[in-house]
Amino acid sequence: MTRMKDLSHILKECSVKDIYYVNSGTVTYYKIPIYQRNYAWERDEISALIKDIYDSMVIDKPIYYIGTLVTFKRDENVFEVIDGQQRLTTIYIILTAMGEKVTNKLAYSSRKASTQTIEVMSKFEKNKEVKDSDFGEEYDLGIKNGYNFAKEALKEIVGENQVDMDKFKEYFLNHVHIIHYRVPKDVELNHYFEVMNSRGEQLEKHEIVKAKLSDQLKNDNKAMEKFCKIWEACSDMSFYIQQKLPSMTEIFGKDMSNFKLERFDDFPIAPQQLGNSFGMKTIEELLDIPVKMEKEVSEIDYNDSFQPIIDFPNFLLIVLKITRMQEKGFNPSDLTLDDKELINEFDKVKLTPEFVKQFAYNLLLAKYYLDNYMVHHINGEDKAIENPWKLQYYCKKGKSAYMADLIDYDKSKQRELVHLLSMFEVAFTAKQRKNYLFYSLLHLFEDWNKDNYLKFVRNLADKYFFDVYLDANKLNERNQPKPNSFDETIIRNGKQSVELENVNRHFDDVYPKGSSNIPLFVFNYTDYRLWKKYAEELRGNRAKKGSKARIEFFTALGCSDFGLDTFDSFYFSRTRKSLEHYYPQAKAGEDKPISSEEINCFGNFAMIGSDANSSGSNWNPIDKKNRYLDSKSNQVSVASLKFRIMLQICQDNYDEGIKNGIEREFGYEWNAEDMQKHQKKMLGIIMLPTH
Repeated sequence: MTRMKDLSHILKECSVKDIYYVNSGTVTYYKIPIYQRNYAWERDEISALIKDIYDSMVIDKPIYYIGTLVTFKRDENVFEVIDGQQRLTTIYIILTAMGEKVTNKLAYSSRKASTQTIEVMSKFEKNKEVKDSDFGEEYDLGIKNGYNFAKEALKEIVGENQVDMDKFKEYFLNHVHIIHYRVPKDVELNHYFEVMNSRGEQLEKHEIVKAKLSDQLKNDNKAMEKFCKIWEACSDMSFYIQQKLPSMTEIFGKDMSNFKLERFDDFPIAPQQLGNSFGMKTIEELLDIPVKMEKEVSEIDYNDSFQPIIDFPNFLLIVLKITRMQEKGFNPSDLTLDDKELINEFDKVKLTPEFVKQFAYNLLLAKYYLDNYMVHHINGEDKAIENPWKLQYYCKKGKSAYMADLIDYDKSKQRELVHLLSMFEVAFTAKQRKNYLFYSLLHLFEDWNKDNYLKFVRNLADKYFFDVYLDANKLNERNQPKPNSFDETIIRNGKQSVELENVNRHFDDVYPKGSSNIPLFVFNYTDYRLWKKYAEELRGNRAKKGSKARIEFFTALGCSDFGLDTFDSFYFSRTRKSLEHYYPQAKAGEDKPISSEEINCFGNFAMIGSDANSSGSNWNPIDKKNRYLDSKSNQVSVASLKFRIMLQICQDNYDEGIKNGIEREFGYEWNAEDMQKHQKKMLGIIMLPTH
């Protein structure tokens, strides 16, 4: 059994004074590597810590433990911070906010703005305040804000009395302790990272991946700088990549709307000195190369932000899959698009400098396509008045930036592509299930022509419907696609194809009457095809009420003319997560029974917002019709075109009954015959592919 005294060389209890003040005339450097997160403590966290420490001082608590600091000794008096950097930076900020001049050094590798912000704070004389103007134009917003938050908290909690402040300083320096664990040199760091991650410690999986990839470029400082810059720019998923690299005309052209870079080595970097390395000689030396980001977050226009459809770790997996598609013998079905497997998937790759460079280039290009060729959801809730899905590219004219429709030369094509991409997105909201995004990006890598892109996504939707969701062999017992069904259907012999295998499939063979397991994608696809039928058949004068084309259009839908506003305002709302029986399942067998088998059919199901489903699922069809058609607060027409047609059929039946002075059978305006007629009409529209 190891004794505590044997751990003294790696484990030490230190006061704040021990950490941040020179001992025996030798300056200690704490280096925070690039794979660590940016400083992220906010006002509440900083204020809570200061108050907690102050309360401990008031009750004369001998020691206040602030947590642990894990480091790896890189050189004499140089410690790379493996864990605890948020606490370490917060301590530094509080000391500076109290007017203390820290003598040991804290620096951020490859983050020039962060290091400069710390240096500005360290240069001020003791008991002097740092003003906002002192930080200059390039600074770390998180650290700068943290300094101001700490000043506010000290003023509020400790007060302005100098005696109280001096007492708090003394307690903070000498009685606030941190456990400093120095990882032994014989411990392999990559293994340590993974252990930390499995314990839920600070490093995230994508940070571990970054460290592993970076290792391949340790002997090429220029390549390392390019890699780090690309990674940092791509990791913020809420902004266009052009916003993160706003002066890169070599990449995006003068108007910032085109991708011109042809290879990783041509990525532009400003000539600059590499700065002090403090003697680091090993793998993480690569992480010490300063990287100047083109624009700090504080300067970016937050009005241009959006809700990303995928997070960074899962996006990395898609880019990895695209990159590995060039490998001979690679089976795409073997790569799991789930961030739980992020480290494992990268561990399968034989990493080389060439692979890392190609991956970095693909990451940058994929982010450009993701931002400019895929839909984004604007910040806020879904509303009936405006489609929240935007498909726009970023461009610049002079100093002014603006967004423009991707297919700005044809509104009908633009609308269709928005509907198609948002249809996929609401069907596959989970960030680990975005096969469609992989296929779309893979296509764009080969052909970025906008018209061809629309054709591809349109064909992809057909491919999903006919060759996956109408092929019983591809589905499990709940009619959900089996693992790898999409890859095995769409990628053959290493090539992607969306040509249909079989258009002569029968809907009832997979979803017979009585089947309640009809996937949501089938209903999403149905609504897309209904909108497309409207867009194709009712153009110009043909859209006029009473025109032959409009009469034929609504006849094909099986209902009377309810106007075109529903089609014009339709979009795929994120709320459409629920299937509802229009004739309620709870009423099966009442009066002259409609059987459960008849109720469980495609013609009686509709997509609807989850809130509406929970509130009215057991209402009679006529009550649902009255509620949903008259309500201004619950626009079902936005949620589902198919359901709007069903409601109109119910209205038509009701009107017919009033006109003829009779009530329909069983007192309901929607029965088994209506369900079957409606199903036949809908299948007549969707069972013919769009191409």
